Amino acid sequence: MSIPFELPAEDRALSPYTGYTRAHWEAVADGLLGAAWRWATPQGALLDLPGRPSASGVRSDGLEGFARTFLAAGFRVAGADGKDPRNWLERYASGLAAGTRTPGADDAESWPLILDHHVQGQPMVESASVALGLMLTRPWLWDRLDGDVQDRAETWLRGAIDHTPAPNNWYLFPFMVASFLESVGRGDPATTRATERALDLMESWYRGDGWYADGDGRAFDHYNGWALHLYPMLHAHLSGDARLAAHFGPRLRRHLEGFSLLFGGDGAPIHFGRSLTYRFAASAAIGAGAVTGHTPLTPGTSRRLISGNLRYFLDRGGVTDEGLLSLGWHGPHAATLQSYSGPASPYWASKGFVALLAPQDDPLWTATEEAAPSEAADRVLALPAPGLLVQSTRADGIVRLHNHGSDHVRPHEGESAEHDDVLYGRQAYSTHTGPTSRTNVADNHLSVEVGGIASVRRRIHPLGAGQGDGWGWAASWHRPVFVSGPPMVPGLRVESVTVARGRHELRVHRIVGAPHGARATLTGWATEALRSELVALRGWDGPDSVRAPEGTAYEPWVRVPRLSADVEGTGLLVALAALGGEAGTPLAEAVADVVVEAEEATVSWSDGFETVIGFGPLSVRCR
Repeated sequence: MSIPFELPAEDRALSPYTGYTRAHWEAVADGLLGAAWRWATPQGALLDLPGRPSASGVRSDGLEGFARTFLAAGFRVAGADGKDPRNWLERYASGLAAGTRTPGADDAESWPLILDHHVQGQPMVESASVALGLMLTRPWLWDRLDGDVQDRAETWLRGAIDHTPAPNNWYLFPFMVASFLESVGRGDPATTRATERALDLMESWYRGDGWYADGDGRAFDHYNGWALHLYPMLHAHLSGDARLAAHFGPRLRRHLEGFSLLFGGDGAPIHFGRSLTYRFAASAAIGAGAVTGHTPLTPGTSRRLISGNLRYFLDRGGVTDEGLLSLGWHGPHAATLQSYSGPASPYWASKGFVALLAPQDDPLWTATEEAAPSEAADRVLALPAPGLLVQSTRADGIVRLHNHGSDHVRPHEGESAEHDDVLYGRQAYSTHTGPTSRTNVADNHLSVEVGGIASVRRRIHPLGAGQGDGWGWAASWHRPVFVSGPPMVPGLRVESVTVARGRHELRVHRIVGAPHGARATLTGWATEALRSELVALRGWDGPDSVRAPEGTAYEPWVRVPRLSADVEGTGLLVALAALGGEAGTPLAEAVADVVVEAEEATVSWSDGFETVIGFGPLSVRCR
């Protein structure tokens, strides 16, 4: 699909995979900024982009438009060492002065006040982008402001330090405000407290393998890259804090060892977790690693990933005919959004432009592009800390993420089926398929039906993850909960194990405590465009296919393969699934035999490989 602003000619010698160079990144930044500024207020304090308002309201959305585009402008101008031929910073200086003149007033320009997250919290999110934009452009913007404008800006920004953030990555917003204020000589005990509080929480949220939980629970998603790694590393990089760089840098490097595999051969990021309308912000951690030097990737691989990610969305309708980033995935897609999503929310994609902090002569831009990790040999990677299993196949460029550890249930919350989140609760996600909506049949889901009501998976309890030569596994258990009737069944639980080999997914489920009359269903991948196979190996009845007419973020209408079985008490169910691949040998022929004895399943593969899965205690071994 075409975009309404001009890009340079492709350079397939330097960038054989994407054709994109640094000049393309600059052109995209300029194009997006130019389109967004057509919707600015007269003095530029608010960018009121067209579209449905967020739950925070129109004025907050206008601030969001200013702050998030300012981030793109900040990376663009700082990366060019202050060169600003389109005078972006002049506009942002004017908007900053107007927005902070009478904050909270009901006029054409004033910014909303920053209050506690449960009162009026969204401006706190935007304060971090304003602070980071000012930090990036200090010599060319902040240092040239009148003293009274600087004072007003500080007063507004301090609202983030003086109020309570949401109990997750939001604590990094006052952290970034404090970082900026201290960098311009306006630090005090309050900024010190905000910094120390955020850093202390980062330690408590770190789970290992380079992964942070987004808060005290088990939410592992794209916020790792575009927030939890990005902000501390940018603070360390811009402030010259070598101690923090030495502390957080190795964690970023470790994170990228696994995260870099979560991009498909077509550049798509894994479709998993909330805020997916931020699109190519998914590559921010890769760009930050390249800029700071804390990366296991070669420069050519890094650029292939970030440019592939950017081009993926530009080629698929992520930018409207008016040059704006739409609310959705490829194009507009309501099911991808959250209540906090407003017209300017997609501009957190600006974080992808962090790569522009690498100058023109940096190897990130001068090295020849190299293959992405998913374009190498087939891989299976276990990530025990977040409880994730990554599976990629070179032939079709598909990456699959089997989720046995990430949910969106806070520690203090109950497991209400009413709050089922399709972006976390399904057992598998990919770069080429999206989950079905809540109102359609659930894809990649084990459901126990009691009284005709299907269960959902909310809180996920990881049981482990590991890998061997060419294979890997991950396991978890959950308590089925129901949206109507009794919310749960005493003693009912589901233990799930996924073993990945090549394109094959062995899915083994042990259902414990099923009441009389219960029925289990298992679904596979939701797609019409790709092959989606699901076959019964032990315990399941024959398959059928269910329609999901609301489609996914990738396709407007899909089918979902499904297996079912009557269950009572304790039962062990074994199935084999696959996504993609060419038509050929039937999937069922990949397995020669399955033997279930007591609480152990032995799967003999047709190539002589054998997988043994035991329950109570859980064990997974292959030979």
